[in-house]
Amino acid sequence: MIAETSSPGNKQAQRLLRLYHLYRLSVGIILVLLISSNMDGQLLSRANGDLLSNGSWLYLVLNILLVVFLENTRRPAQLFTLALVDVVLLCGLFYAAGGVASTIGNLLIVSVAISNTLLRRRIGLLIAAIGAIGIVSSSFLLSFSRPASPNDYLQVGTVGALCFAVALLVQGLIRRLEVSESLAHQRANEVVGLEALNALILQRMRTGILVLDDVQRIQLANISALTLLGQETLEGLLIEDVFPLLVERLQLWQNNPTLRPQSLKVVSNGLELQPSFIALDNSPSQQTLIFLEDLAQIAQQAQQLKLVALGRLTASISHEIRNPLGAISHAAQLLQESEELNSADRRLTQIIQDHSQRMNRVIENVLQLSRRQQTLPQRLDLKPWLEQFVSDVRESATEKQKIHLNIGPGDFKTLMDPNQLTQILDNLLRNAWRHSAQIHDQAQVWLALFVDPQSQLPMLEVRDDGSGVTAQSQAHLFEPFFTTSNQGTGLGLYLSRELCESNQARLDFQPRQGGGCFRITFAHGRKQS
Repeated sequence: MIAETSSPGNKQAQRLLRLYHLYRLSVGIILVLLISSNMDGQLLSRANGDLLSNGSWLYLVLNILLVVFLENTRRPAQLFTLALVDVVLLCGLFYAAGGVASTIGNLLIVSVAISNTLLRRRIGLLIAAIGAIGIVSSSFLLSFSRPASPNDYLQVGTVGALCFAVALLVQGLIRRLEVSESLAHQRANEVVGLEALNALILQRMRTGILVLDDVQRIQLANISALTLLGQETLEGLLIEDVFPLLVERLQLWQNNPTLRPQSLKVVSNGLELQPSFIALDNSPSQQTLIFLEDLAQIAQQAQQLKLVALGRLTASISHEIRNPLGAISHAAQLLQESEELNSADRRLTQIIQDHSQRMNRVIENVLQLSRRQQTLPQRLDLKPWLEQFVSDVRESATEKQKIHLNIGPGDFKTLMDPNQLTQILDNLLRNAWRHSAQIHDQAQVWLALFVDPQSQLPMLEVRDDGSGVTAQSQAHLFEPFFTTSNQGTGLGLYLSRELCESNQARLDFQPRQGGGCFRITFAHGRKQS
């Protein structure tokens, strides 16, 4: 088998071929110089002078031509031909120089060794066999023209054996080298694969990651970090030029690594981030690793856990209260049907009925909270969705309930669970109509959808023309069971805020003259990785 120059050892094979070319040219030049200088030493003492001179020039000229035409050959047949020509020519020079005494057999051993670095297995051994047969045949032919001593035959046999030994040794070393090279190539591919996998994991992480060098220049920033900081690219920039607040937190951490860094707010997108820092002590450039967590996501996860625990608790409590409450309501209803009751007693039974119904509504809201499904936010365009919602509300509203819609210009895409948004707006609409009906015959509500000019976040305001909310009550609006109405349960606004926070939105009360206003600030319409 002839080894082709595979991609891992391609450069090494080319270097060996150049070395082989250089070796043969050097041998040819030295032989020509020796012949041309008329040296009558040991080399020419037993040689056929004309044959050796012509053979040396032929060896040099043929090798020059081979170097020119086969300088970087990769074909196995051409490599075999090159080695075969070299061995045959050296055997001819061995004969012309007079046999063993010329020491050309040593050159043959070197040529066999180098050729076996380019040829493999049987083909390499074939070259060794041709070399051994050539020098044995040359010695046999020389014995007809001049007597040969037993020592000459021993040396010829030794040279032939060395050709095979060197071929086997070189092929063994080459095989070991190839195994080591293949293993190194495999390990390199595994390292490259792991680096690609690590880079993919790093880019797909929801946590923002920045890597800074010793001069606080950003060497790496994953996709989440670019999104959280509102940038398209960060690599190669100084962190001080991009986000100076982060540099302040980094300096405070460097002075006292035990302190938890304070959160910071990104002006461009309104996100609040929690940074954390790690010094990479083993890195050559004293790198610093920065993690950026979106507090809205952390709050959302905590909110989900809180609602799950609250749901389990309220479900058990509501079940225990609802049974005796039903018995009380039923008994009051039967008592009210009695003909023996006077008007005062009937009023008392009516009070029992009213408060029983109110407690039942509280329990219904609590059960609704406990049975609420997990938030499933989806990409939602608020403009068409809100238009359809208002259309549905107008069909079911009474003649004394009016709703107005005003939508401004801008991009209103967000991430929101549409079912939970419907529940939130139902609570806010009922609350607004109730307050408006207290001082007006016609209850009216205004919905205004717009984009905040500073944060570029979509906002929805629910306004009414009621009496408004006092400053003292505003601080308790979203507390559970707080209400300003005798008929209210105090859970509508609390539940609405909980649902908003579960969708990374925010529900606030905005004081205004001539009524109340509840504002929903939605999140950006970006999908989580």
